[in-house]
Amino acid sequence: MASSDHVSDIERVHEADVVVIGAGPGGYSAAFHAADLGLQTILVDLREKPGGVCLHVGCIPSKALLHVSQILYQAEQASELGIEFQKPRVDINRVREWKDDVIQKLTGGLGQIAKMRGVQFVQGRAVFQNSQRLKVFGKVPAEIRFKHAIIATGSRPTTFPPFDIESERILDSSSGLEIREAYERLLIVGGGYIGLEMGTVYAALGSKVTVVELTEGLLPGVDRDLVRPLEKRLCESFKAIHLKTRVDYLNESSQGVEVQLKGNINSSEVFDAVLVAVGRTANTDGLGLENTKTQLQDNYVAIDEQCRTSDPSIFAIGDVTGQPMLAHKAFREGKIAAQVMAGKA
Repeated sequence: MASSDHVSDIERVHEADVVVIGAGPGGYSAAFHAADLGLQTILVDLREKPGGVCLHVGCIPSKALLHVSQILYQAEQASELGIEFQKPRVDINRVREWKDDVIQKLTGGLGQIAKMRGVQFVQGRAVFQNSQRLKVFGKVPAEIRFKHAIIATGSRPTTFPPFDIESERILDSSSGLEIREAYERLLIVGGGYIGLEMGTVYAALGSKVTVVELTEGLLPGVDRDLVRPLEKRLCESFKAIHLKTRVDYLNESSQGVEVQLKGNINSSEVFDAVLVAVGRTANTDGLGLENTKTQLQDNYVAIDEQCRTSDPSIFAIGDVTGQPMLAHKAFREGKIAAQVMAGKA
């Protein structure tokens, strides 16, 4: 073990009661709770700052941009109250800078909270060597020996044919939030909450948005009485919504992305960009789970009601354990896992 003054702490072998892999809402909440309960805790994540997908390329930037779209919508509707505004002028670059600033402030704040809670943050990719030890591959390799681990690695956008092509015109929920431009013609594939949020943002910024959804209604699984008023409003702001329709084929050309739609509507249209929001895949690959007793079920980490995996030393929370893939579920599971490890009921 290195002992030079020039060697930082994260170059040494770490000992911890709890190591949390993934610093999203579930991961950082689990780490904070564990530390509050007196457990020596290390939080590991690929990104430089905690926050995970939610803060960096998910919930927070999308809600920030929805706030922008709401302001534009209210300005437009104000005429009904007898208040007239000039047509707003949108500066895409300044909108993007403001959104990025929101992210920086919140992720920076989480980093400070981690220090105050006594949680050590290590940047890198964690791989289990066995049920009590993992290695972190980053700028400075590290080894962590632990009593318990929490897998909170989250999920990523699902890709499959015909959308699995390399093109700046084919976006997912993460790249769509970069707001590179207000595409004149934008196709949203998927009528779930991610697709509709992104469509709402881009429509407010001036895009002519078309949504295609494979099922017979928007927001599958949500109460229809709640969906109806939203759908009515979206029909006013979107160019078109096609239900029971799929993308059969697409091809990039000098004119844009040529898309063949099949279902309730059978047509060929050209779009400036296509944003694919058809689900997410759990990040279970590359973790070295085969070196532990942890078992997968349909590519999700199998857990019990206390968030325990089939390995007594390892817990799992959040998206990586399956539906629903929502931040508040991960928050709650993070708290449960921390309390169980601390011997609480």
